[in-house]
Amino acid sequence: MNIKTFKNRIISVLLIISLMVPVMACGGGKEAGKVVKIGVCVYDQYDTFLTQLLNCFNDLIESDVTVEYVYASQSQTTQNEQVESLIEKGVDVLCVNLVDRTSPTTIIDLARKNDVPIIFFNRELVEEDLMQWSKLYYIGADAFQSGIMQGDMAAVLCRRYKDKIDKNGDGIIQFVVLEGEAGHQDSIVRTEYSINTMIEKGEEVEKVGYAIANWNRAQAQTQMTLLMEKNSNIELVLANNDDMALGAIDAYEKAGYFQSRWPAIFGIDGTDVGLQAVSEGKLWGTVYNDKEGQAKAMYDLAVALAKNQSLDDIGLVDNKYIRTPYTEVTEGNVGNYLKDNK
Repeated sequence: MNIKTFKNRIISVLLIISLMVPVMACGGGKEAGKVVKIGVCVYDQYDTFLTQLLNCFNDLIESDVTVEYVYASQSQTTQNEQVESLIEKGVDVLCVNLVDRTSPTTIIDLARKNDVPIIFFNRELVEEDLMQWSKLYYIGADAFQSGIMQGDMAAVLCRRYKDKIDKNGDGIIQFVVLEGEAGHQDSIVRTEYSINTMIEKGEEVEKVGYAIANWNRAQAQTQMTLLMEKNSNIELVLANNDDMALGAIDAYEKAGYFQSRWPAIFGIDGTDVGLQAVSEGKLWGTVYNDKEGQAKAMYDLAVALAKNQSLDDIGLVDNKYIRTPYTEVTEGNVGNYLKDNK
């Protein structure tokens, strides 16, 4: 073999290798080496539970995943525009916490048109809407269960500490409800099932007032103050979430009531501040909403969808739903849920 022939063969081998490299890089499938882009859309930036859920989600992010968070400030129109913008930026999957659970059509149409899967979370849309497209999913908990558990805790503790809670001694527990949004499914369900559960457990109760406080602590403090002015015999407060329960506590503290004169106050969600209030004896109980479990389910599902991986091990029910369980938290077991003990 002469030198010229040898050089030509070397060049041919190098050329073949250079052509094979891109093929080999793609040999693992079109998603090999892909940077996953996730867009997370949240109804409001001031919701304590969602803030903590997204902190858990953020802790899971790996080096090949990027996430952009947007907040709609309780405007569905704003959220629709944010979804459109994220799709234009090339996100692979959307995680959407709807502003208005009854108005997802615009977002669904945008996503379907661009073949971008959506994971709805925390605010459950109507089942018929979730069935509009095969690439729509929901992650959250069962609002019915939270209401039942809150009512169960309240019934048990009202019976156990009847003399302490029934301050006017009439044998009936006078209560008020602090509700989330007007017409919101979780507000309606949590309120209805907590009250009905107390009645089913044999407690004699009398509803003496209610107020809409939009899941917000400051609004709950204002509304609770008004309820206190109208009725001095409030013995129990059922709040649809911890922030509103804490708002009720704020109202009694600001009014100068000794804690022994407060009603029994119950929340839902098990936020860090809510759990701390339970440990201090200010909040009688809360229902723990598994933010860690929901965050992990949402992250795992989002990455699997973005990488076109199998969903068999994700834990979907009916190929659509992932629901995490609630648990009751009182002063007796709150230590198991506080951050320092996890």
